[in-house]
Amino acid sequence: MESIGLRIHGKEDLRIEKFELPEIKDDEILATVVSDTMCMSSWKLAKEGEDHKKTPNNLNNNPALIGHEFAGKILKVGKKWRQAFSAGEDYVIQPNLARDDTPFVPGYSYPYIGGDATLIVIPNEVMELSCLIPFHGQAYYEGSLCEPLSCVIAAFDAQFHLIPHTYNHKMGIRENGNLLLLGGTGPMGLLAIDYAIHAEVKPKTLVVTDINQAKLDRAKKLYPSDEVEMVFINVNNLSIEEQKNLLLKAVNNEGYDDVFTLISVAPIVTLAGELLRADGCLNQFAGPVNKDFKATLNFYDVHYNFTHVAGTSGGNAANEAKAAEIIASGKLNVAKVITHVLGLDAAAETTLNQPSIGGGKKLTYPTKQFTRIDLAKVDPTTTLGKILAKHNGLWSPEAEQWILKNMPDITVI
Repeated sequence: MESIGLRIHGKEDLRIEKFELPEIKDDEILATVVSDTMCMSSWKLAKEGEDHKKTPNNLNNNPALIGHEFAGKILKVGKKWRQAFSAGEDYVIQPNLARDDTPFVPGYSYPYIGGDATLIVIPNEVMELSCLIPFHGQAYYEGSLCEPLSCVIAAFDAQFHLIPHTYNHKMGIRENGNLLLLGGTGPMGLLAIDYAIHAEVKPKTLVVTDINQAKLDRAKKLYPSDEVEMVFINVNNLSIEEQKNLLLKAVNNEGYDDVFTLISVAPIVTLAGELLRADGCLNQFAGPVNKDFKATLNFYDVHYNFTHVAGTSGGNAANEAKAAEIIASGKLNVAKVITHVLGLDAAAETTLNQPSIGGGKKLTYPTKQFTRIDLAKVDPTTTLGKILAKHNGLWSPEAEQWILKNMPDITVI
């Protein structure tokens, strides 16, 4: 059976190729991919090639399918898994398999499973580790965004604070505390805002910073809250000391219980530590590209004020299942983070140019062929433009169905 997919052959060497899938084994599952959203992690993968810790050696002869935020439909189930899964079920995958024996994961390492492909073979270990999860949402793009939301859930769950008069910790952000998202208007920041104001444990005050006023204004418009005090601060052209004074003023000089750094800039990470109140927790959420990335931390505060640091890389199966449940319930409208939509033929160029393209999530429909669409620039007189207008300019199940029905199937010339 043939599949068409985007495979990495080396540094900045991404190719759309047709390849033959092997017959599935008794412990494998055949599936189609309907949607995949892009992550900056895929850009880092493309830049690093074989230097990336999750890629196999000799990529040119052992190319791997890329894309790890995907959803689709199960087509055929090997006999080992027929009690758990059925043909026709919609699924999402948690790519972080969290194995001790190998760093290899879907979307980075395998020849036959990745989000940028028309058909995939899901290997036994994905099911063994509970990383194949049924999805019951309204649209496939919602399923794709379960993985990035799982990363947010993991990060929030990894925060910890002392139980009074003990050295034991309660996990999670501080309820009714002060929460700060530094550089928080990118797609992951927006998901973090959405989760913070809709999760069971909420902060009292949520402060979000960025250097782009338009992005701050958009975030403020997209995420109103009657329960959480929201403050959006433009720190463009401000010195670190000016930023510190402004951010402390936003919370009456109380400091912050939880600070998430969504950018890997050393002075900003140092600032994050200085903004913590007693027992505050700093989360280095953004994954640094530089393996020698370092920032200064005040260890006087660590010892006497019990400040501490957390960090997570991706979610796990439980986080993915929780994300799938929350999204399917409609508590979060994850369409708010999507700014571009494209076919598989545009996936290589888009992956390699994510930083310069800007915007939020880029949503790929791997079975389709069409150039990248900037949702903010769609002609309002077209059919797609009218659909977007019905949903306040946001992507929607209706828009997805229009794409799947009207765009041509992907071909390889």
